[in-house]
Amino acid sequence: MEHVAERFDLLRDIRFGTRVVSAHFQEDAEVWRVRTENGTELTGRYCVMATGSLSVGKDLESAGLEDFEGDCYRTSRWPHEGVDFTGKRVAIIGTGSSGVQSIPAIAEQAAHVTVLQRTPGFTLPAYNRPLTDEERRAVKADYAALRHASRTSPLGIPVTEPPTRSALEDGPEDRTARYQERWDDGAISRLSGAYTDIVTDMDANATVVEFIHSKIREIVKDPATAEKLLPRAFPFGARRTCFDTGYYAAFNRDNVELVDVSATPITRLTAKGVATTDAEYPVDAVVFATGFDAMTGALLAMDIRGRGGLPLGEKWAAGPRTYLGLGTAGFPNMFLMAGPGSPSVLSNMVASIEQHVEWIGDCTAPCATATPR
Repeated sequence: MEHVAERFDLLRDIRFGTRVVSAHFQEDAEVWRVRTENGTELTGRYCVMATGSLSVGKDLESAGLEDFEGDCYRTSRWPHEGVDFTGKRVAIIGTGSSGVQSIPAIAEQAAHVTVLQRTPGFTLPAYNRPLTDEERRAVKADYAALRHASRTSPLGIPVTEPPTRSALEDGPEDRTARYQERWDDGAISRLSGAYTDIVTDMDANATVVEFIHSKIREIVKDPATAEKLLPRAFPFGARRTCFDTGYYAAFNRDNVELVDVSATPITRLTAKGVATTDAEYPVDAVVFATGFDAMTGALLAMDIRGRGGLPLGEKWAAGPRTYLGLGTAGFPNMFLMAGPGSPSVLSNMVASIEQHVEWIGDCTAPCATATPR
């Protein structure tokens, strides 16, 4: 994306370091008035909120935070210069997408890592690696077709082998072989799309869950730790599936400890560490891998007001209501990019954003002189 911005000279139209604090619809002039933190005001007939679905990190909310004498970090606001954990004892709170990616890397550096997990999720091997020259040439040689396949796939992720039968039609051995092939490939679309009913039939879904459980038990040497890592709270695909590099293997290290905080909840941070209902874990640093104020965080952080001065936060008091994640009633000519109610973070984000950009462009181009609705 940086390459595209530089290649097509897009940076000249971007004001970096500029925080928007409000956007008010002016009914008399039928325009949006946008104000920035430094007092600059801009007006426009249209206001497009390309503010990101995962751009605002959750605030640190832990009793005793002010008492802790060590360092605190958020994966959502990681220091650009990096962090050196050499020789330190580190607690990591959270095992979502950020947690499963950071835990193996921190474990390689820190003296000891205490992972505090509430709800284990599904995570698949990412198999990140440098592409070979041959692979790069193959992609570029067929780039137009690959882009078309992405743009015409349900989630922007091409399905090369559409399923033709139910998971329950195959026997255990055939199912396992089919799942293993897709596990080795590292593509979520291929695993969830191995059969026609993985995401529509609980019995079919249970066969994938059983397979993933078997892989966790195969990788994690300690049976008790493996059992804590098994996702049981929801079906496969019901929440975003994570991707990792060496996550489960990290728990085979002597310096990594897993604490189930659903059984022994965190009570507070102390001066020297993290306390649960069962014990206190002395640490030098705490990493909060607690994620983002997703979907609505960036929008509700601004003072957005529509017709009659209605605040967006008031309109969405019981949850966001939108039309296809593109707009919300009472806020004329305000468009949302990959907003709540759209495929958004459950899809190939770049493909979804491009589709929204083009739709909004097509919508506004012939309506430059139309009355807001």
